[in-house]
Amino acid sequence: MGRDELDVSIWRGDANGGRFEDFKVPAQDSQTVLDVVSWVQQNEDPTLSYRYACRVGMCGSCAMMVNGVPRWTCRTHVKKVLDGQKVTVAPLRNLPVIKDLATDMDPFFDKWVKAAGVHHPSKTRDDPIEAVNPASPARVEADTGIECINCSVCYAACDTVTGNADYLGPAALQRAWTLYNDAKDADQQTILDAVSGNGGCHNCHSQGSCTLYCPNELNPMKAIAGLKRATAASFFKRRK
Repeated sequence: MGRDELDVSIWRGDANGGRFEDFKVPAQDSQTVLDVVSWVQQNEDPTLSYRYACRVGMCGSCAMMVNGVPRWTCRTHVKKVLDGQKVTVAPLRNLPVIKDLATDMDPFFDKWVKAAGVHHPSKTRDDPIEAVNPASPARVEADTGIECINCSVCYAACDTVTGNADYLGPAALQRAWTLYNDAKDADQQTILDAVSGNGGCHNCHSQGSCTLYCPNELNPMKAIAGLKRATAASFFKRRK
């Protein structure tokens, strides 16, 4: 291997299995992992499948496992993750593989729905817009999670998801917490019921991988802790 080359292993296959294939990729300044994957597809193997869009860390679609860690590949510089001159790229963990580095995101978004992570309107489009105090404690809490862009990095990082296919996962639960604290959401109880059942927030082991690896520096573990408190309070309130 030349000093200006990288040893790159890329996972190839589909839902039925696969293997890693090795490539020699020219090393360049300010090179991202997405640049490396794109070089392989453009110069070595045009059948390589992967997903990306914005290339600037806004869409999250290029998330992959890089040396075993879930990352946005467009924002991950190769020099920061190299093991010697080697880098390994694989599809996101905890999601079905469509082909090569492209995963099926349906299970991830299906769990948003199961967590009641859709807005429950309190007004109709014919009603006047209700003002919300941006400094209110609930609004401040809701704002902590709205920068989630659905990249599924936290989902791939979560060992609880790995061990429990029914677990809703950090992103869906964080979305539920955001809506629970939204003054314009009309059904807090539906949210609490959705996240307190099998696969809900109480399955979280508070290991914190979701928070550690979130590229937007959000804190899903804190949101899940909030849901645990809220569901427990709701349970005891109903018991009275």
